[in-house]
Amino acid sequence: MGTILRCAALLAALLSVGVATAAAQLSKVTLGAAAGLLLPTGEYASQDKLGWLASARGAYWLGSGKLGVRGEVSYGETTHDTTAGSTKVVGGMASLVYALGTSTASTRPYLMGGVGFYSVDVSVTGFGSASESKVGFGVGAGVSFKMGAGGRRWFAETRYTTISTSGASTTFLPIVVGISLGK
Repeated sequence: MGTILRCAALLAALLSVGVATAAAQLSKVTLGAAAGLLLPTGEYASQDKLGWLASARGAYWLGSGKLGVRGEVSYGETTHDTTAGSTKVVGGMASLVYALGTSTASTRPYLMGGVGFYSVDVSVTGFGSASESKVGFGVGAGVSFKMGAGGRRWFAETRYTTISTSGASTTFLPIVVGISLGK
């Protein structure tokens, strides 16, 4: 019976260390969602109007919490300026995020840059559509604001994004606001 109790105590100790380690890792994770405007730039702006964009994201903050790795998926749509039809941009981006303030600050500006993969689908009513999937790059900045005593923050950000589509690159600025939960 003593061996069983010692094994049970050892198992409980190992589990508590494992739970504490998992909780510490989860405290470095943030999840969020955003929505806003998709502002075409360059050649894309000469063909399409202002559109909308929605995204979901997750980030893991390294070390002291100033540098993070973020993954994001997004869907955006614009309508053509002179013809009936639309452009849909669907994709994901992996970014490095550098926070300029501490995680406990009420206002926290940050910088980001990353690489992603996007599908750009251009459709013209009566003529069909064409789609391309290409690599994209983005650099930008944002600011987050603490909400209450927990780990919730609301944020506003933009990022110059360029997708290496055939002919002229598809470039735009997503201007979004959202909420994040976590660190």
